[in-house]
Amino acid sequence: MSSPVAMAKLVAASLYLFVMLLLLLPPPLHGQHCRAGGGGGGGGGRRFHGGGAAPKARAAATTAVVRAMFVFGSSLVDNGNNNFLNSSGVRADYMPYGVDFPLGVTGRFSNGRNVIDALGELLALPAAGLVPPFADPATRGRAALHGVNFASGGSGILDRTGQDTGKVLSLKQQITNFEAVTLPDLRAQLQAAGTSSTTSHKMKGQDFFDRCYLPKSLFVIGTGGNDYLLNYFNPRSGPTRAPLSEFTSSLLTKLSSHLQRLYDLGARKFVLFSIQPMGCTPVVRGFLNITGEACIEPMNQAALLFNSGVRSLVSHGKDDLRPRMPGASFVYVNSYKIIWDMLHHPSKYGIPK
Repeated sequence: MSSPVAMAKLVAASLYLFVMLLLLLPPPLHGQHCRAGGGGGGGGGRRFHGGGAAPKARAAATTAVVRAMFVFGSSLVDNGNNNFLNSSGVRADYMPYGVDFPLGVTGRFSNGRNVIDALGELLALPAAGLVPPFADPATRGRAALHGVNFASGGSGILDRTGQDTGKVLSLKQQITNFEAVTLPDLRAQLQAAGTSSTTSHKMKGQDFFDRCYLPKSLFVIGTGGNDYLLNYFNPRSGPTRAPLSEFTSSLLTKLSSHLQRLYDLGARKFVLFSIQPMGCTPVVRGFLNITGEACIEPMNQAALLFNSGVRSLVSHGKDDLRPRMPGASFVYVNSYKIIWDMLHHPSKYGIPK
């Protein structure tokens, strides 16, 4: 992507997501505000509420509702994890990556901020909304209290996706990292900051973690494209492959199991990104020597098929996850539509042709 186009696309997607999040504000918990008893973690005594905020206070209410943000996925949401994977062949630790980013080259697969950075800023998370990468040894203790990014460029929903490019962290491994390292670390942090007080507006650290911290944290998942680009459509996959519908169905089943696992670990607020128009990406068009404005329609059709399945998972479709995940909330971000509209109507977004 050219740098101004990349930035415009990602920021626009963030703004769209922020509007959706405003619609997701939950009512108070049975009339009781969640408030940590202790002062640790940079948020002791902070209230979590929603619903009846005045219009000009809506943004403040949103930041109170979203305690932390945990990110899982591929290069579109990776904030630098692959920098710490020595054998990874999917890297963004060199120019022109980061040419427009205040911190320079950080491992983001973008010229500037990616969608996670923009969303973190809109949610008023600390450090200007920059969520630290899990693979950085410094992302432990207090540094993880407002969120961790587990995403890995080149990875996918399937464990084998991206493995021929060197080391990447599959979605399964990302969730394992959350479960085995970050989750107990955060639990210990908030238990230590807890209080033995039993007043109506204070609760012990363990109760706060399970009833207020995790349910009020945002779990963002942006993955799936590489399962097609580096797996299904990969010439190395061989001459025979399953029908597209069968492959997509197995992919959605696997994604469902990953979401269920996060739910079982305490996640309640999910944001799911659709796959973008893969057949219009520069890397695909360049690989196939496509000139002009043409896109690779079979890849776009694959993306649309997958996206339809993801929407069905979270919006009263036949595979709706919610009966199996009571209390969970989902936001589906149709990034395919956003990017498609930008490609075909760039002037609407101030992008020169």
